[in-house]
Amino acid sequence: MSSSQARSEVMRLEVVVIPVSDVERAKRFYARLGWRLDADLAVGPEFRGIQFTPPGSSCSIQLGKGLTSARPGPTSGLYLVVSDIEAARAQLLERGARVSEVFHHGVGEAPSNGPDPARRSYCSYATLSDPDGNRWLLQEVTERLPGRIGAADTSFASSAELAAALRRAEAAHGEHEKRTGERDANWPAWYAEYMVREQAGRPLPV
Repeated sequence: MSSSQARSEVMRLEVVVIPVSDVERAKRFYARLGWRLDADLAVGPEFRGIQFTPPGSSCSIQLGKGLTSARPGPTSGLYLVVSDIEAARAQLLERGARVSEVFHHGVGEAPSNGPDPARRSYCSYATLSDPDGNRWLLQEVTERLPGRIGAADTSFASSAELAAALRRAEAAHGEHEKRTGERDANWPAWYAEYMVREQAGRPLPV
């Protein structure tokens, strides 16, 4: 079997370590956001590891004592991908977090206030910082770039994201029935194919 035919070993990004100066303060902050507390382990006076997972995420964060030599904050380039930027911001504000106003920009564009008028995927943002200044960037993603997700890896991070995908499939299927001039009794299979191809960045059915 050639190397191109060999199956690639699966490598999943599971955890990112976030340096913090006050462990208890950081724990309270991320718990207040509604993130799931997976573990809080202490081994002697020099080590404590706390793990949180954002809702729907397959990657977690770890914070604590003795985990990293990096100085606490500010870490940047931390992305939180959401399917509805305004709903996500409202939820975080309800939980007492300080979140910026929504802004938008595409590649090479200057930032402008508000969500992207056309709601282009990857173009609407808001920012959130923890008590140490570690900066999270909320980014609205509704349709993945080509090749970003394989057909075998189709998944949805929340019921809202799944519902949005179903609505897009419904609208596209309506146009499909207009083109064919007849009702498609096998619409569930058409929806499924549309949603898988959309996430994988492959050509959509017509």
